[in-house]
Amino acid sequence: MPAQNRARNGRDEPRDMEKNFYLTKSGFKKIRQEYEELKQIKLAKTRGEAPAVLHSEEVNPEFIALQEDLGLLDIKLVEMENIIKNARLIKVPPKAGRDQVSVGATVLVDINGRNQELTLVGTLEADPEKGRISNESPVGRVLLGKRAGEFASLGENGKIIYKIKKISYNLS
Repeated sequence: MPAQNRARNGRDEPRDMEKNFYLTKSGFKKIRQEYEELKQIKLAKTRGEAPAVLHSEEVNPEFIALQEDLGLLDIKLVEMENIIKNARLIKVPPKAGRDQVSVGATVLVDINGRNQELTLVGTLEADPEKGRISNESPVGRVLLGKRAGEFASLGENGKIIYKIKKISYNLS
């Protein structure tokens, strides 16, 4: 693995392990709650009576199922620990920076004469059907840094043009 993918401790880790996750306060709370619930589920599974490993010289299917469940729980817990460790709470920028689109902004855009309101959030809270788009999505990337009155284009030869009409910050 290339040196740029090495964590500070020198061990090879996937690049995602060092990625920042932008979350609203409520999104972070939801992740923490899910993490705690998964820890309780794991504890309950390991506290109960474990199925016997061998039964009539064959592997017990209940034991294999338990091992698979615990393995999947461990993977999910590690992922969630990484998210919690690398979470960056989305905050309203200082007054001087509120005229620019950044993560957490709600942007009113004109797309071919149609108004649409989009809120830029982190990838974990994105829900395009509700107008919550990821800062890493193509639309999110072209809007970042723009000001009201400016244009952002997307697609080959700028086929889709977004006119930024209004920027506001109403995080909850």
